[in-house]
Amino acid sequence: MTDSPNGFGRAHAYTLYPAPGQCPVCGEELHVTRLECGTCATGIDGHFALDRFSRLSSENLAFLEVFIKNRGVIKDVEAELGISYPTVRARLDEAIRGLGFPATADDALRPSQVREERRQILEALRGKTISADEAASRLTALTSRT
Repeated sequence: MTDSPNGFGRAHAYTLYPAPGQCPVCGEELHVTRLECGTCATGIDGHFALDRFSRLSSENLAFLEVFIKNRGVIKDVEAELGISYPTVRARLDEAIRGLGFPATADDALRPSQVREERRQILEALRGKTISADEAASRLTALTSRT
């Protein structure tokens, strides 16, 4: 048995999956209606809000883990992920917006940054390190920032 996927909690005989934050049908925010202890099976029913981080894609969560692990030092994030400064910045901005914080005017990218970011997204898609849906999402987010 292994620990839960997020590294917290006790080992379980079953796999714990991350809770989706958005409805797959309409895209609205989901809420939790039941919590249960994996050891004694005690359950709590009600309406519980998911945290902001549950709104993020798995790619954004993985990026934020690297960013935090490197204490926000962009050079270290660049080196670990093998991406450029504009890409680190764009992915951080995407995660910030994904958390529901407003975009600021200085989020606008220069044309050279847009080209570089688009190239990085397409390379990731070609290398199959991101899905087509994730690539489309990133390209849409990129065009909204120009």
